Amino acid sequence: MFDPGSVRVRGPLRAHVEGLWAHLMRQGYAPLSSRNLLRVVADLGRWLKAEDLGLVDLSEDVVAAFLRHRRRTYTQFLTGRALEPLLTHLRAAGAIPKARPVVDESPAGRLIREYATYLEHERGLVAVTIRAYTTFATRYVRDERPRLDWGRLTALEVTQFVLRSASESSSTGATKLVVSRLRSLLRFLHLRGVIDRDLATCVPAVAGWRLAGLPKALEVSQIDRLVSSFDRSPIGLRDSAVVRLMLRLGLRAREVAALALDDVDWQLGEISVHGKGRHQSRLPLPEDVGRELAAYLRRGRPRSALRSLFLRSRAPYAGMRSGAIIAAAGSALRRAGVLSGSAHLLRHTAATQLLRRGASLPEIAHVLRHRHIDTTAIYAKVDLASLGALARPWPGGVP
Repeated sequence: MFDPGSVRVRGPLRAHVEGLWAHLMRQGYAPLSSRNLLRVVADLGRWLKAEDLGLVDLSEDVVAAFLRHRRRTYTQFLTGRALEPLLTHLRAAGAIPKARPVVDESPAGRLIREYATYLEHERGLVAVTIRAYTTFATRYVRDERPRLDWGRLTALEVTQFVLRSASESSSTGATKLVVSRLRSLLRFLHLRGVIDRDLATCVPAVAGWRLAGLPKALEVSQIDRLVSSFDRSPIGLRDSAVVRLMLRLGLRAREVAALALDDVDWQLGEISVHGKGRHQSRLPLPEDVGRELAAYLRRGRPRSALRSLFLRSRAPYAGMRSGAIIAAAGSALRRAGVLSGSAHLLRHTAATQLLRRGASLPEIAHVLRHRHIDTTAIYAKVDLASLGALARPWPGGVP
């Protein structure tokens, strides 16, 4: 076992070496990685001593100055990420003040914060949706209304913005997102009294009809290749459990990412899913899904006090985000020879398989946690056996 004392740390950081080492071990860093990070800390300690600086001086500007100094001599560990474990430990120990979030106090920044509060408290949106809407609003204000002269905004300008966005967009779905977010922002501005007319009603609709498409799903042979594509390494065990949840229960990527250890009731064989709009549902846990989850928890999940069900495979350990879930599903699909489609393809496959096994649309709607049965109706299109029974003979017969 490596002795952290063998790395000579001088200056004000010397007293925190043992605690930092313990922190790195708890976060799952390998001894070699921890030793390399300690060497960066030793370099920082020497620099602080040479500059006659203490821990109270360890601000963002001081860290940036140290990194500039380090780049003159070293070729590795040259970004703030190398010091983040140290800074996190020092903040937790009370040795340096906790980092304060950067708050934009400009009029535009205050407007965006008020909009975020409106979305949370009056619209009841979840954090990930609020982030998407405020990101759009920030970009719209910056590009279209940097002077915040909302009183001069006209219906024509709103329409022209949507048309420009549609011409630059890669899909109808992306344009629909722009339209819905623009309507939300304009509605907020009207309710707040910034604009005297509800210009949300002037936002043109996007031509894209519900139920017009045909949901794509994996064939049985592709499903077989997919579930057999995982090795039994820790990452393979984790990704296998992730894909099974999406494939068998139709979970969305963000729903998988939100799962906690306490959401799995092993005695009742159920799993709690935190869905859209803060709705929580309990679903039966299929045997094969439970088996993959148990294998991951026993042999794949890193030892950690975190309650997130799925963790990153590398230190510092943290819960997987929806982007990582999507990437894991996409990699598995590529290995199975499915060259088009992503994580949502697994949700469509779950619904299609339920339908082919005789489940009714209300039952599928319950599993997929659809609020309205109309959302589930699109899957009736893939039930070719039932549709065939409804087809009437061609007049005059087949020529």
